[in-house]
Amino acid sequence: MATIKDVARQAGVSVTTVSHVVNKTRFVSDKGRARVEQAIRELGYVPSAVARSLQRSATATLGMLIPNSSNPYFAEIVRGIEDRCFGAGYNLILCNTDDEPLRQCKVLQVLAERRVDGLIVVSSGEDPALPGMLSGLRVPAVMVDREIDTLPCDLVETAHMHGALLAVQHLTTLGHRRIACISGPAGVVTADQRVEGWRMALAGLGVPSAGLLFAGDFTSESGYAAMHAVLRMEPRPSAVFVANDLMAIGALCAAHECGVAVPDDISLVGFDDIELAHFTCPPLTTVAQPKLRIATMAVDMLLERIEGRRQSPRKVMLQPELRVRASTAPYRGTSR
Repeated sequence: MATIKDVARQAGVSVTTVSHVVNKTRFVSDKGRARVEQAIRELGYVPSAVARSLQRSATATLGMLIPNSSNPYFAEIVRGIEDRCFGAGYNLILCNTDDEPLRQCKVLQVLAERRVDGLIVVSSGEDPALPGMLSGLRVPAVMVDREIDTLPCDLVETAHMHGALLAVQHLTTLGHRRIACISGPAGVVTADQRVEGWRMALAGLGVPSAGLLFAGDFTSESGYAAMHAVLRMEPRPSAVFVANDLMAIGALCAAHECGVAVPDDISLVGFDDIELAHFTCPPLTTVAQPKLRIATMAVDMLLERIEGRRQSPRKVMLQPELRVRASTAPYRGTSR
């Protein structure tokens, strides 16, 4: 690979002159600039981003942690963040913690060694070392989707409890009363908040929730297994609130296997509104998170801190919306 010295030798100028042409840091005559640019093209010289970052104490790179890169919800968030980063002149390094809380600190250390200018973090669950690690890095950070109470940093999240209330209220408006819930993993704030919203909605109607909670882990496999358990109940619930769309897709598959029609025999509501929710059979009623706004605000808030335009932490709570499709219908049974 050609070096800056090779370019200087080929152009017949000093290394300093090549540096000024590449970095646009000082005037170089048109003749000198032309020789340098021609040498760069002939040699295929690529400036070292590492060297430039060391000189400027900035890399124009952001790091991002997500729990599971195979989850379409996170993929859609990442796409929005990458687009915003590109528009702002930043690159993004993406790291997946594979839903392992204890892996988070190791990944953060890797990102710190890459000298990222800021961090966007979706935590994988409870890790007592994570707040201290983030504080110790002294790099601006914004949490997305999942708050850490003990960490004073920026946060962008959706009102998960309110979203669950919207889902269950939609089902109760349709006449359903025996409404099961397939939850996400215990200890993950978003999962706990969605379960709490389900409980609150039923309690507000004086409807019991005991025995109607089934554990999942935000994967389609866990939704599939939990739905089989729901369908074995006597009496069977007439509706199910599923804490994310991936699990809801697994639940749809389980219902189909058991010959239970959705929504004729049982109604189903998911959470997230991933793109696949439009194309399930039937299309999935779900609670939509404003993913593009989440992504945009996360990057913008982080750049405010990096560029020194704001010092104090800021928390933004975005409101979800219900997307009614064909997986829910009025209650048609006789027993409650």
